[in-house]
Amino acid sequence: MLQINSVNSQLKSALQLAIDSKTKPLGALGALEAVALQIGLIQNTLKPQLNKPMMLVFAGDHGIVEEGVSSFPQAVTAQMVMNFLTGGAAINVFARQNGFGLLVVDSGVNHTFDPHANLIDAKIGFGTRNFLHEPAMTLHQCEQAIKRGVELAAHSISTGSNVFGFGEMGIGNTSSASCLMSVLCNLPIEECVGRGTGLNDNGLTKKIDILRQAIAHNRSNTDDPMKTLMTFGGFETAMMVGAMLGAAQKQAVLLIDGFIATSALLVAAKMQPNILQYCIFSHCSDESGHKSMLEHLQVKPLLHLNLRLGEGTGAALAYPLVQAAVNFLNEMASFESAGVSEKL
Repeated sequence: MLQINSVNSQLKSALQLAIDSKTKPLGALGALEAVALQIGLIQNTLKPQLNKPMMLVFAGDHGIVEEGVSSFPQAVTAQMVMNFLTGGAAINVFARQNGFGLLVVDSGVNHTFDPHANLIDAKIGFGTRNFLHEPAMTLHQCEQAIKRGVELAAHSISTGSNVFGFGEMGIGNTSSASCLMSVLCNLPIEECVGRGTGLNDNGLTKKIDILRQAIAHNRSNTDDPMKTLMTFGGFETAMMVGAMLGAAQKQAVLLIDGFIATSALLVAAKMQPNILQYCIFSHCSDESGHKSMLEHLQVKPLLHLNLRLGEGTGAALAYPLVQAAVNFLNEMASFESAGVSEKL
Protein backbone atom coordinates (compact mmCIF):
# COMPACT_ATOMS: atom_id res chain seq x y z
CA MET A 1 0.00 0.00 0.00
CA LEU A 2 1.31 3.44 -0.88
CA GLN A 3 2.34 5.76 1.96
CA ILE A 4 0.89 9.23 2.50
CA ASN A 5 3.15 11.59 4.43
CA SER A 6 1.96 14.21 6.85
CA VAL A 7 2.04 17.77 5.50
CA ASN A 8 5.18 19.76 6.32
CA SER A 9 4.24 21.98 9.28
CA GLN A 10 7.44 24.06 9.26
CA LEU A 11 5.72 26.85 7.32
CA LYS A 12 2.69 26.99 9.60
CA SER A 13 3.84 29.99 11.65
CA ALA A 14 4.88 31.95 8.56
CA LEU A 15 1.60 31.15 6.79
CA GLN A 16 -0.44 32.14 9.81
CA LEU A 17 1.50 35.41 10.09
CA ALA A 18 0.85 36.13 6.39
CA ILE A 19 -2.88 35.50 6.91
CA ASP A 20 -3.05 37.56 10.10
CA SER A 21 -1.14 40.46 8.49
CA LYS A 22 -3.78 41.04 5.78
CA THR A 23 -5.86 44.21 6.02
CA LYS A 24 -8.67 42.72 8.13
CA PRO A 25 -9.36 41.93 11.77
CA LEU A 26 -7.87 38.65 12.99
CA GLY A 27 -10.00 35.71 11.82
CA ALA A 28 -12.40 37.94 9.90
CA LEU A 29 -12.40 35.69 6.81
CA GLY A 30 -13.45 32.71 8.88
CA ALA A 31 -13.24 29.33 7.21
CA LEU A 32 -11.40 30.81 4.22
CA GLU A 33 -8.42 31.45 6.48
CA ALA A 34 -8.30 27.80 7.53
CA VAL A 35 -8.49 26.71 3.87
CA ALA A 36 -5.69 29.10 2.88
CA LEU A 37 -3.50 27.78 5.69
CA GLN A 38 -4.27 24.17 4.76
CA ILE A 39 -3.46 24.59 1.07
CA GLY A 40 -0.25 26.46 1.90
CA LEU A 41 0.80 23.54 4.11
CA ILE A 42 -0.17 20.95 1.48
CA GLN A 43 1.92 22.72 -1.17
CA ASN A 44 4.61 23.80 1.34
CA THR A 45 4.59 27.39 0.10
CA LEU A 46 3.49 30.89 1.10
CA LYS A 47 2.14 31.35 -2.44
CA PRO A 48 -0.08 28.34 -3.23
CA GLN A 49 -1.52 27.83 -6.71
CA LEU A 50 -4.52 25.85 -7.94
CA ASN A 51 -3.85 24.37 -11.37
CA LYS A 52 -6.09 22.55 -13.84
CA PRO A 53 -8.82 21.33 -11.43
CA MET A 54 -9.97 17.85 -12.42
CA MET A 55 -13.28 16.17 -11.66
CA LEU A 56 -13.14 12.37 -11.80
CA VAL A 57 -16.61 10.80 -11.90
CA PHE A 58 -16.57 7.06 -11.22
CA ALA A 59 -19.50 4.87 -12.28
CA GLY A 60 -20.38 1.33 -11.29
CA ASP A 61 -23.32 -0.97 -10.67
CA HIS A 62 -24.22 -2.84 -7.49
CA GLY A 63 -25.60 -6.35 -7.08
CA ILE A 64 -27.55 -5.34 -3.97
CA VAL A 65 -30.15 -3.63 -6.20
CA GLU A 66 -31.56 -7.12 -6.77
CA GLU A 67 -33.11 -6.73 -3.30
CA GLY A 68 -35.15 -3.65 -4.23
CA VAL A 69 -33.15 -1.12 -2.19
CA SER A 70 -33.46 1.62 -4.83
CA SER A 71 -36.44 3.36 -6.38
CA PHE A 72 -34.62 3.48 -9.74
CA PRO A 73 -33.67 0.52 -11.97
CA GLN A 74 -30.03 -0.40 -12.49
CA ALA A 75 -30.20 0.72 -16.13
CA VAL A 76 -30.16 4.33 -14.93
CA THR A 77 -26.44 4.05 -14.13
CA ALA A 78 -25.53 3.55 -17.79
CA GLN A 79 -28.09 6.12 -18.91
CA MET A 80 -26.57 8.73 -16.59
CA VAL A 81 -23.08 7.94 -17.83
CA MET A 82 -24.31 8.78 -21.32
CA ASN A 83 -25.79 11.99 -19.92
CA PHE A 84 -22.38 12.87 -18.45
CA LEU A 85 -20.70 12.20 -21.78
CA THR A 86 -23.13 14.42 -23.69
CA GLY A 87 -22.69 17.21 -21.15
CA GLY A 88 -26.23 17.30 -19.79
CA ALA A 89 -25.87 16.45 -16.09
CA ALA A 90 -25.59 18.84 -13.16
CA ILE A 91 -21.91 18.03 -12.72
CA ASN A 92 -21.27 19.00 -16.36
CA VAL A 93 -22.91 22.37 -15.77
CA PHE A 94 -20.99 23.13 -12.57
CA ALA A 95 -17.70 21.77 -13.89
CA ARG A 96 -17.95 23.99 -16.97
CA GLN A 97 -18.88 26.98 -14.84
CA ASN A 98 -15.87 26.58 -12.56
CA GLY A 99 -13.22 25.48 -15.03
CA PHE A 100 -12.91 21.80 -14.20
CA GLY A 101 -11.76 19.16 -16.60
CA LEU A 102 -14.12 16.21 -16.34
CA LEU A 103 -13.46 12.55 -16.98
CA VAL A 104 -16.02 9.79 -16.56
CA VAL A 105 -14.59 6.47 -15.42
CA ASP A 106 -16.41 3.22 -16.16
CA SER A 107 -15.30 1.33 -13.06
CA GLY A 108 -17.91 -1.40 -13.35
CA VAL A 109 -21.14 -0.46 -15.10
CA ASN A 110 -23.38 -3.29 -16.31
CA HIS A 111 -23.15 -2.00 -19.87
CA THR A 112 -20.65 -1.81 -22.72
CA PHE A 113 -20.03 1.75 -23.89
CA ASP A 114 -18.73 2.91 -27.22
CA PRO A 115 -15.38 4.73 -27.02
CA HIS A 116 -15.62 8.41 -26.09
CA ALA A 117 -12.95 11.07 -25.57
CA ASN A 118 -14.13 11.78 -22.02
CA LEU A 119 -14.74 8.16 -21.00
CA ILE A 120 -12.06 6.01 -19.38
CA ASP A 121 -12.67 2.28 -19.65
CA ALA A 122 -11.39 0.92 -16.35
CA LYS A 123 -14.10 -1.70 -15.93
CA ILE A 124 -13.35 -4.27 -13.24
CA GLY A 125 -16.56 -6.18 -13.90
CA PHE A 126 -20.18 -5.72 -14.98
CA GLY A 127 -21.32 -4.67 -11.53
CA THR A 128 -20.56 -6.11 -8.11
CA ARG A 129 -22.15 -9.18 -6.58
CA ASN A 130 -25.08 -9.05 -4.18
CA PHE A 131 -23.49 -8.46 -0.77
CA LEU A 132 -26.59 -9.73 1.00
CA HIS A 133 -25.31 -13.20 0.10
CA GLU A 134 -21.57 -12.84 -0.58
CA PRO A 135 -18.84 -10.18 -0.66
CA ALA A 136 -19.41 -7.59 -3.36
CA MET A 137 -16.05 -8.28 -4.95
CA THR A 138 -13.00 -10.48 -4.58
CA LEU A 139 -9.90 -9.18 -2.84
CA HIS A 140 -8.11 -9.18 -6.20
CA GLN A 141 -10.85 -7.08 -7.79
CA CYS A 142 -10.73 -4.63 -4.88
CA GLU A 143 -6.96 -4.29 -5.12
CA GLN A 144 -7.21 -3.93 -8.90
CA ALA A 145 -9.76 -1.11 -8.56
CA ILE A 146 -7.64 0.76 -6.01
CA LYS A 147 -4.53 0.41 -8.17
CA ARG A 148 -6.37 1.75 -11.20
CA GLY A 149 -7.61 4.72 -9.20
CA VAL A 150 -4.07 5.54 -8.09
CA GLU A 151 -2.95 5.42 -11.73
CA LEU A 152 -5.77 7.73 -12.87
CA ALA A 153 -4.86 10.36 -10.28
CA ALA A 154 -1.17 10.08 -11.16
CA HIS A 155 -1.92 10.60 -14.85
CA SER A 156 -3.92 13.78 -14.22
CA ILE A 157 -1.17 15.07 -11.93
CA SER A 158 1.38 14.41 -14.67
CA THR A 159 -0.62 16.72 -16.96
CA GLY A 160 -0.53 19.56 -14.40
CA SER A 161 -3.58 19.06 -12.16
CA ASN A 162 -3.06 19.68 -8.45
CA VAL A 163 -6.66 19.84 -7.24
CA PHE A 164 -9.27 17.08 -7.60
CA GLY A 165 -12.98 16.64 -7.13
CA PHE A 166 -14.44 13.15 -6.93
CA GLY A 167 -17.89 12.22 -8.15
CA GLU A 168 -19.82 8.99 -8.62
CA MET A 169 -22.80 7.36 -10.24
CA GLY A 170 -24.20 3.98 -9.34
CA ILE A 171 -27.73 2.88 -8.56
CA GLY A 172 -27.53 1.17 -5.16
CA ASN A 173 -24.44 3.01 -3.98
CA THR A 174 -26.12 4.64 -0.98
CA SER A 175 -26.76 1.12 0.33
CA SER A 176 -23.08 0.31 -0.15
CA ALA A 177 -21.99 3.57 1.51
CA SER A 178 -24.38 3.04 4.44
CA CYS A 179 -22.85 -0.36 5.17
CA LEU A 180 -19.32 1.00 4.90
CA MET A 181 -20.26 3.76 7.33
CA SER A 182 -22.00 1.43 9.78
CA VAL A 183 -19.05 -0.95 9.97
CA LEU A 184 -16.17 1.55 9.89
CA CYS A 185 -17.83 4.06 12.25
CA ASN A 186 -19.29 1.32 14.49
CA LEU A 187 -22.78 2.78 14.23
CA PRO A 188 -26.17 1.02 13.96
CA ILE A 189 -27.26 0.73 10.34
CA GLU A 190 -30.42 2.69 11.18
CA GLU A 191 -28.27 5.78 11.81
CA CYS A 192 -26.54 5.43 8.45
CA VAL A 193 -29.31 4.72 5.95
CA GLY A 194 -31.18 7.39 4.02
CA ARG A 195 -33.73 7.50 1.24
CA GLY A 196 -31.11 7.52 -1.53
CA THR A 197 -32.88 8.25 -4.79
CA GLY A 198 -36.17 8.95 -2.99
CA LEU A 199 -37.52 5.85 -1.27
CA ASN A 200 -40.86 6.15 0.52
CA ASP A 201 -41.28 5.05 4.15
CA ASN A 202 -41.95 1.40 3.25
CA GLY A 203 -38.97 1.36 0.91
CA LEU A 204 -36.72 2.84 3.57
CA THR A 205 -37.82 0.27 6.14
CA LYS A 206 -37.13 -2.53 3.67
CA LYS A 207 -33.72 -1.06 2.82
CA ILE A 208 -32.71 -0.90 6.48
CA ASP A 209 -33.80 -4.51 7.04
CA ILE A 210 -31.89 -5.79 4.00
CA LEU A 211 -28.70 -3.96 4.99
CA ARG A 212 -28.94 -5.13 8.60
CA GLN A 213 -29.09 -8.72 7.32
CA ALA A 214 -26.16 -8.10 4.98
CA ILE A 215 -23.94 -6.80 7.75
CA ALA A 216 -24.83 -9.72 10.01
CA HIS A 217 -24.16 -12.20 7.18
CA ASN A 218 -20.74 -10.70 6.43
CA ARG A 219 -19.60 -10.00 9.99
CA SER A 220 -16.41 -12.07 9.54
CA ASN A 221 -15.24 -9.70 6.78
CA THR A 222 -15.38 -6.46 8.77
CA ASP A 223 -12.16 -6.50 10.77
CA ASP A 224 -10.14 -4.19 8.50
CA PRO A 225 -10.91 -1.48 5.95
CA MET A 226 -9.81 -3.47 2.89
CA LYS A 227 -12.05 -6.39 3.80
CA THR A 228 -14.91 -4.02 4.54
CA LEU A 229 -14.48 -2.31 1.17
CA MET A 230 -14.26 -5.68 -0.59
CA THR A 231 -17.42 -6.85 1.13
CA PHE A 232 -19.73 -3.85 0.79
CA GLY A 233 -18.09 -1.44 -1.65
CA GLY A 234 -18.71 -0.79 -5.30
CA PHE A 235 -16.12 -0.86 -8.03
CA GLU A 236 -16.56 2.90 -8.36
CA THR A 237 -16.07 3.39 -4.63
CA ALA A 238 -12.92 1.27 -4.54
CA MET A 239 -11.48 3.11 -7.55
CA MET A 240 -12.29 6.42 -5.89
CA VAL A 241 -10.43 5.25 -2.77
CA GLY A 242 -7.39 4.63 -4.96
CA ALA A 243 -7.68 7.99 -6.71
CA MET A 244 -7.92 9.80 -3.38
CA LEU A 245 -4.89 7.96 -2.01
CA GLY A 246 -2.92 8.58 -5.20
CA ALA A 247 -3.77 12.27 -5.30
CA ALA A 248 -2.85 12.82 -1.65
CA GLN A 249 0.44 10.98 -2.08
CA LYS A 250 1.37 13.56 -4.74
CA GLN A 251 0.39 16.50 -2.45
CA ALA A 252 -2.74 17.43 -4.39
CA VAL A 253 -5.75 19.14 -2.84
CA LEU A 254 -8.76 16.81 -2.49
CA LEU A 255 -12.28 18.25 -2.64
CA ILE A 256 -14.58 15.74 -0.96
CA ASP A 257 -18.21 15.71 -2.12
CA GLY A 258 -21.18 14.11 -0.37
CA PHE A 259 -22.24 10.84 1.21
CA ILE A 260 -20.78 8.38 -1.30
CA ALA A 261 -17.49 10.23 -1.81
CA THR A 262 -17.08 10.64 1.96
CA SER A 263 -17.64 6.91 2.44
CA ALA A 264 -14.74 6.31 0.05
CA LEU A 265 -12.65 8.83 1.96
CA LEU A 266 -13.61 7.08 5.21
CA VAL A 267 -12.09 3.85 3.86
CA ALA A 268 -8.98 5.69 2.61
CA ALA A 269 -8.54 7.42 5.99
CA LYS A 270 -8.72 4.09 7.83
CA MET A 271 -5.90 2.90 5.55
CA GLN A 272 -3.85 6.11 5.59
CA PRO A 273 -4.97 8.60 8.30
CA ASN A 274 -2.71 11.37 6.95
CA ILE A 275 -4.96 11.69 3.90
CA LEU A 276 -7.31 13.88 5.93
CA GLN A 277 -4.72 16.66 5.92
CA TYR A 278 -5.15 16.95 2.14
CA CYS A 279 -8.97 17.02 2.17
CA ILE A 280 -11.35 19.96 2.00
CA PHE A 281 -14.92 18.88 2.75
CA SER A 282 -17.16 20.75 0.37
CA HIS A 283 -20.61 20.36 1.94
CA CYS A 284 -22.88 18.43 4.25
CA SER A 285 -25.28 16.33 2.21
CA ASP A 286 -28.99 16.07 2.91
CA GLU A 287 -28.59 12.29 2.74
CA SER A 288 -29.18 10.85 6.18
CA GLY A 289 -25.91 9.78 7.77
CA HIS A 290 -23.54 12.21 6.08
CA LYS A 291 -23.52 14.61 9.03
CA SER A 292 -22.60 11.76 11.38
CA MET A 293 -19.89 10.60 9.00
CA LEU A 294 -18.34 14.07 8.95
CA GLU A 295 -18.55 14.20 12.76
CA HIS A 296 -16.80 10.82 12.97
CA LEU A 297 -13.98 12.23 10.83
CA GLN A 298 -13.99 15.39 13.00
CA VAL A 299 -14.19 17.72 10.01
CA LYS A 300 -16.29 20.75 9.08
CA PRO A 301 -17.77 21.22 5.59
CA LEU A 302 -17.73 24.56 3.79
CA LEU A 303 -21.36 24.51 2.67
CA HIS A 304 -24.76 23.18 3.67
CA LEU A 305 -27.05 23.48 0.66
CA ASN A 306 -29.37 20.48 1.23
CA LEU A 307 -27.77 18.71 -1.74
CA ARG A 308 -28.15 14.95 -2.21
CA LEU A 309 -27.23 14.42 -5.84
CA GLY A 310 -23.65 13.18 -5.76
CA GLU A 311 -21.76 13.27 -9.07
CA GLY A 312 -19.21 15.60 -7.45
CA THR A 313 -21.65 18.52 -7.59
CA GLY A 314 -20.93 19.78 -4.08
CA ALA A 315 -17.19 19.73 -4.70
CA ALA A 316 -17.58 21.74 -7.89
CA LEU A 317 -19.85 24.27 -6.17
CA ALA A 318 -17.40 24.76 -3.28
CA TYR A 319 -14.41 25.31 -5.54
CA PRO A 320 -14.88 29.12 -5.94
CA LEU A 321 -14.53 29.40 -2.15
CA VAL A 322 -11.28 27.44 -2.31
CA GLN A 323 -10.08 29.77 -5.06
CA ALA A 324 -11.04 32.76 -2.92
CA ALA A 325 -8.98 31.40 -0.03
CA VAL A 326 -5.88 31.07 -2.20
CA ASN A 327 -6.47 34.43 -3.90
CA PHE A 328 -6.78 36.43 -0.69
CA LEU A 329 -3.55 34.90 0.59
CA ASN A 330 -1.71 35.74 -2.63
CA GLU A 331 -3.27 39.09 -3.56
CA MET A 332 -4.67 40.86 -0.51
CA ALA A 333 -2.56 43.71 0.86
CA SER A 334 -0.96 43.53 4.27
CA PHE A 335 -1.28 46.33 6.82
CA GLU A 336 2.35 47.24 6.11
CA SER A 337 2.13 47.24 2.29
CA ALA A 338 -1.11 49.22 2.29
CA GLY A 339 0.01 51.72 4.93
CA VAL A 340 -2.99 50.86 7.11
CA SER A 341 -2.66 51.14 10.87
CA GLU A 342 -3.01 47.91 12.81
CA LYS A 343 -5.14 47.42 15.91
CA LEU A 344 -3.64 49.07 19.00
